[in-house]
Amino acid sequence: MTKYDYDVMFIGSGHANWHAALALRKAGKRVVLIEKDLIAGTCTNYGCNAKILLDGAADVLHQAVAYQGKGITGELKIDWSALMAYKQKTINPLHLLLEQQFKAAGIEIVNGTAEFVDQHTVTAAGKNISAQDIIIGTGQRPSILPIPGKELMHDSRDFLDLPELPKHLTFIGAGIVSLEFAMLVRAAGAQVTVIEFADTALRGVEEKYVEQILQRMRDLGIELHFNEAVQSVVKQDSRLVVTTANGLKVTTDYVVAGTGRIPNVEELALDKVGVKFDKTGILVDDHLQTNVEHIYASGDVIAKRIPKLTPTATFESNYLAALLAGQTTAPIQYPVVASVIFTLPRIAQVGVTSAQAAAEDYQVVTIPYGARLRFQTKNEPAAEATLIFDQEHYLVGASVYGDEAPELINFLTMIISQKLTLNKLNQAVFAFPSQTIGLLSMLSPYLKQI
Repeated sequence: MTKYDYDVMFIGSGHANWHAALALRKAGKRVVLIEKDLIAGTCTNYGCNAKILLDGAADVLHQAVAYQGKGITGELKIDWSALMAYKQKTINPLHLLLEQQFKAAGIEIVNGTAEFVDQHTVTAAGKNISAQDIIIGTGQRPSILPIPGKELMHDSRDFLDLPELPKHLTFIGAGIVSLEFAMLVRAAGAQVTVIEFADTALRGVEEKYVEQILQRMRDLGIELHFNEAVQSVVKQDSRLVVTTANGLKVTTDYVVAGTGRIPNVEELALDKVGVKFDKTGILVDDHLQTNVEHIYASGDVIAKRIPKLTPTATFESNYLAALLAGQTTAPIQYPVVASVIFTLPRIAQVGVTSAQAAAEDYQVVTIPYGARLRFQTKNEPAAEATLIFDQEHYLVGASVYGDEAPELINFLTMIISQKLTLNKLNQAVFAFPSQTIGLLSMLSPYLKQI
């Protein structure tokens, strides 16, 4: 029997891998993590965590504005430099804490770039490392438009470590990252422009809520330009000029590329072992195994229709832990996946959308809970939920527009994934007053009773 250095090798140390690494080490496996950057990956160090921390200040400001003239007076302001210092103090130590945790669990860590030698071996940090099974979880990185001046553009990692707030920022692309960041810096006092190639933003998201967010952005003074293809970014004195194919020129101080993300596969030398991949990521089967036996992939680096989110990466990591520990042989079965866009207010969704509902003859119900529950929704009359019920009256989809959309969508996700009926929900006693119990009372007439 061939002897390998380790039982399981993980390339990348983000959520796509480290959950499985800890679980397999606990199960007695010999485990190694290979990481070329900070331990714990994008979300922990320069992604979700940093974003939501910075967003916290903007969210407080947003909610305070709702009570101006209704009990709150005076002007609140965001001190960007102080906020960024707080972010760095909070986020910067996390990778060290997690590294200590991994080492304490007995996980070996190799700092370096992994390159395949064969289906069981990579070279990293100047040495060959072998394992019975290898899991690739190298994630994605921001895509930068290949145009003149691309070196003048910044990605999300740069933005989330911006020490001082420029007077004017321009975001190329109107996807999730751009809209979230645009509203954040506008709340902090910057002037903002968003330029998008398509005719609208956030395709696949409940259209009426997207329109409300876009109108909210315009009301805040954010300039939105659609059907504009950016051709170049040039330096002009101390500023930058962004030019589009239609002749639009925007003079700005900082340009953020929000034009999507691409999988990190180039440095792996996948061609040496014949692992198949395309522009969206590594191809895997329903056990997350590539076309090469013993090589698996997890997280955002996979080519998949399931949303590329931290929770789905974690779900895949936990699945692979069970698979390689011999606890299951079943293919991966994804549950419904909830997602949130952290604009102000938020948009969250899960399951079937209203656009998909018509083809299935599902019932679409709009619940204006913000208008009806003012004492619970903190003066947010526009807050609303769109709920989708199948022919048996089970909840199968939901979109929520409002400040507490992240919490409400998690509640609705549980109803969908567990196929909860009203009778089952009534076995629980929820806290009152709360938006959760308020929304439940409004959806009850439509939900399957028993």
